[in-house]
Amino acid sequence: MPFETGPYLTLATFCEQVIEDKSGVLSLIRIVDRMDIQAQGPTASEQMPPVALNWFLVLNLKSGQARGSHPIKIEPELPSGIRLSPLTLSAHFEGENRGVNIITKLDMKLEMPGVYWFRIYVGDQFLTQVPVQVIYSRIVTPAPPTR
Repeated sequence: MPFETGPYLTLATFCEQVIEDKSGVLSLIRIVDRMDIQAQGPTASEQMPPVALNWFLVLNLKSGQARGSHPIKIEPELPSGIRLSPLTLSAHFEGENRGVNIITKLDMKLEMPGVYWFRIYVGDQFLTQVPVQVIYSRIVTPAPPTR
């Protein structure tokens, strides 16, 4: 079974802001997993307008017996099931169950409602996945009277 001896995942989440102090301790501000998009007005579109996802994805891994640098891949999957090209980062494991923080800001355009999955791999081994649910609602209001 993969990852029986490390690395071990201790955290995988999205948040709006991250503070990392000198010793590597994290403070996560506004942990989020859902985005509500609203349109209102006489011409509110039936289709969701594109919106930016610019949250931080934060991962914390403990080395276990893992040593050295390993690629960390983040593979987004759209609600349609289409998988996008992965973002690849590197993590260096020093052993002795030392932690590795991986913090990356995802600047991505979301163009449809539904659940977006972000699959996390260490090398080619699947580790976990993190969802973001996008909900689109619209309120069509009457147009103002013309004179």
